[in-house]
Amino acid sequence: MFRLGRRGRRLVILMICSAILAVFGLHVAGAQDAATLEGVAGDVGTLKISIDTTWVLLTGFLVFFMQCGFAMLETGMITQKGAVNALLENFIDAGLTAVVWWLVGFGIAFGESNGGLFGTTLFAPGMDVMNTTFGSLNITTLTFFFFQFAFAATASTITTGAMAERTDFIGDLIYSALVAIFIYPVIVHWVWGGGWLGGQGFHDFAGSTVVHTVGGVIALVGALMLGPRAGRVWGKLPRPHNLALATLGTMILWFGWYGFNPGSTLGAVGYGSLIGLVTLNTTLAAGAASMSSLAFQYVRSGKWDLGATLNGSLAGLVGVTAGCAFVSPWAAILIGLTGGVLVIIAAEIVERAKIDDAVGAFAVHGTCGMMGTMAIGLFAEPSLTVVGPMAGKAGLFLGGGFELLGVQILGSLSTVVYVAIASVLMFGLLKAIHRLRVNRKADAVGIDVYEHGVSLWPDVLPFPEEGVEVGVPKKAPAVGD
Repeated sequence: MFRLGRRGRRLVILMICSAILAVFGLHVAGAQDAATLEGVAGDVGTLKISIDTTWVLLTGFLVFFMQCGFAMLETGMITQKGAVNALLENFIDAGLTAVVWWLVGFGIAFGESNGGLFGTTLFAPGMDVMNTTFGSLNITTLTFFFFQFAFAATASTITTGAMAERTDFIGDLIYSALVAIFIYPVIVHWVWGGGWLGGQGFHDFAGSTVVHTVGGVIALVGALMLGPRAGRVWGKLPRPHNLALATLGTMILWFGWYGFNPGSTLGAVGYGSLIGLVTLNTTLAAGAASMSSLAFQYVRSGKWDLGATLNGSLAGLVGVTAGCAFVSPWAAILIGLTGGVLVIIAAEIVERAKIDDAVGAFAVHGTCGMMGTMAIGLFAEPSLTVVGPMAGKAGLFLGGGFELLGVQILGSLSTVVYVAIASVLMFGLLKAIHRLRVNRKADAVGIDVYEHGVSLWPDVLPFPEEGVEVGVPKKAPAVGD
């Protein structure tokens, strides 16, 4: 029998121990590797949430900054007697909307759907959803709330421009609240909140219908029911009192649109290519529209018209908002060129109908919002329509037939009908309680003096001295007094 020496036995024991340690080491290493991979996966998930949250918040801040643009544009485009009123209305609309959107509007828009018509949960969101992500997004519910609040504030602000210089201030507060509670969030739910229009495959990436058509239709109904400004001469628009302010406001709006459209990806991780396309389409549409409105108005009047060009750029931005993620750059240019001409024609039609839309709100937001919505049905790229029942559908001009276009028409018309009926009821109520139009005394001294007791330019447009009854012009002194 073969016997091992002392050294041999030691060698065998050493080999056995080494094998045991090797096996145990592999097991431990495998467990450590698995734990490491799990930790890395967790870190990656946290990083995605952080990046997407940062993106959505930053773009939401840009959208909110558009309130400043609307205020400046509207104030510059109206007469100086209503400038303070316009500034306060734009400012307080944001504050009021923040509260009512949190209390009611957000839940109606994005809560659990009741038959595809409106939401029934997520009212007054707070600590209960602080740590929960919204749906399949990599952002929390509260982050999503803020982004959508910035959109909601825009809808009522559109209306103030059309109704400028003659709306009762309390009436403005009432209708702004009602828009954020009962009108705007219902359309949001239909399209973005799991409602029936989204279920039909209706496409509206960033709100040509949801925001702009809604705001434009409310503006048109409000201006019609409110009546014209005092001394209004049809066919001759009152001159803007400060085109520099209007230009600055428009440029802020264009800048803010880079939050409005690219931010609607609702995330940055994995969306780099789409964000680039959306940004390019937004830029091209605005540029093309500003050029077409400038040229079109010059051919008609022989003048290079700044006001028309400003509204033209906004028309292009509104028009491309729905389809910026669904069309090619060449189509974005066509949308912009069309919007730049359409906004001028639409403004003239509104004027001939003797509706005093002080800033052309319906022409910009309503008309071009509907045009941009239809444009998806004409120019949509099948490689970009990747979600919902219409996934992979091309626009009519790209060989896709009428199917997608039909859904777009249905969505736009449904929105117009609902918003128009709701607006008539809302403004009719305000008219019945004498809170739609400011007291006629304001026509004599201007709404700034009557409602607020101030003037934007006191050295140019004085206001009554203390003790003089507002609305009653001070008796002029006799010559020599």
